[in-house]
Amino acid sequence: MPGGIAAARPGPPPPAGRLQRANGEPEGMSKLDNRFLPLRSKVSGAVQASQEMVNDRPVVVARFDPRRKRGALTPEDGNTLSHAASMARSELIPLVLVGSSSGVSVHEGVAALHGWGQAARAMATCSGIVPILALVTGPAVSGPALMLGLADAVVMTADACCYISGPDMVSEITGVSVDASTLGGVAAHSRLSGVCALEASGEEDGWQSIAELLSYLPSHAGEEAPRLFSDDPLDRKTPELFELLPRAPTGSYDVRALVAAIADPGTILELRARWAPQLVTMLARIGGLPVGILANQPQSLAGTLDIAASQKGAGFVRFCDAFNLSLLTVVDTPGFMPGKDLEWRGMIRHGAELAFAYAEATVPRVSLIVRKAYGGAYIVMDSKGLGNDLCLAWPTAEIAVMGAKGAAQILYRNASAPEREELEHAYEAELLTPWTAAERGYVDSVIDPEQTRYAISTALQVLSSKQEKLVQRKHANGPL
Repeated sequence: MPGGIAAARPGPPPPAGRLQRANGEPEGMSKLDNRFLPLRSKVSGAVQASQEMVNDRPVVVARFDPRRKRGALTPEDGNTLSHAASMARSELIPLVLVGSSSGVSVHEGVAALHGWGQAARAMATCSGIVPILALVTGPAVSGPALMLGLADAVVMTADACCYISGPDMVSEITGVSVDASTLGGVAAHSRLSGVCALEASGEEDGWQSIAELLSYLPSHAGEEAPRLFSDDPLDRKTPELFELLPRAPTGSYDVRALVAAIADPGTILELRARWAPQLVTMLARIGGLPVGILANQPQSLAGTLDIAASQKGAGFVRFCDAFNLSLLTVVDTPGFMPGKDLEWRGMIRHGAELAFAYAEATVPRVSLIVRKAYGGAYIVMDSKGLGNDLCLAWPTAEIAVMGAKGAAQILYRNASAPEREELEHAYEAELLTPWTAAERGYVDSVIDPEQTRYAISTALQVLSSKQEKLVQRKHANGPL
């Protein structure tokens, strides 16, 4: 399995509400398998909690059982979820939510809402301390759907369906008829909302995705991310990158090919691949070291940044920073996407989210500029001004406020067409090169593309012992 996982998860998860016994002993025996420890096992409700092992990693699992009143949450279920989250935090091990739920129990009224609030608060206290993962296997409605927003990563199966307000309410209030799958199915949350980080065919496949995610993450924020042995040489050359960039400056290419050339073979796991595809977010290993990779994707909208891309990037940076994953940023963007709709919807606030996330990050940060790095988008993609530890550039890098054509139109608006074309070429030769930025210290080194893996892997190994003192404050008040 990709991601360097040593072994598959030992069998499917035990059925909800049932104890997994050692050596095939019948239920009712006192001896428990040390890989499965039930929590609040005699408390009635739709949620069953336990401490289990996933690829020899202890985790706390909370299962929503749809066979019990369609998984509707009672006050007791809220307490069980709260207890599971509290144990994950106290034991410093990941928390995994699994299953489906029709929402908060209507019969229990406000008491059930109170229980959901307790569970949400307990999950919030885990945030940034232990990984919170979710595997949705069916409907997740209202309160349980909101819990997915508190998770670090959500895996959805083909049968999963998540929404706050269901199809009937949408139709009644808005007059728009929509079915459950269109409203909140895996396609909608993978492509439109960004809730779904990984798609799975079924529950067992979903557990494999959970295991793969955990293989990159420490059990808690006080640990280093787990390293694995890699026999891929750190100084392996990457001559294939010479042919990656198209000759035309407006030509596109798949940045995933660049990442594949740098990373250890078979270790790339892309998250939220279908949401805001102009920004690629991946977990990978370079020299056995887990790394979070952000890369502009020229194949989609030329790699421009919009609201969704900014949110996607900011969330990923914060996720990696929380769990001690080094960051590699691959830059090739002509700027932010223009448009009045984007401006009215808050491009300023959301664009600042990405800058804020990078500025706060304390993990090792390496930036690689391969082609275009223009304007504000260059700044928010982990520029030297935002505090990256090392900025590398290919000789093809273009670092400037804007491209030559736009600059010539502003600077030489009164020139004739032939004169302007000549001035554009002069602008490109003098200013659209990495050498000018390197002379001023904004680029640390201009590297040969075939030395890309060596330069990045060496930097990450050297920076792996980086320590940065955090500012003492209650919390930052960044843009949302």
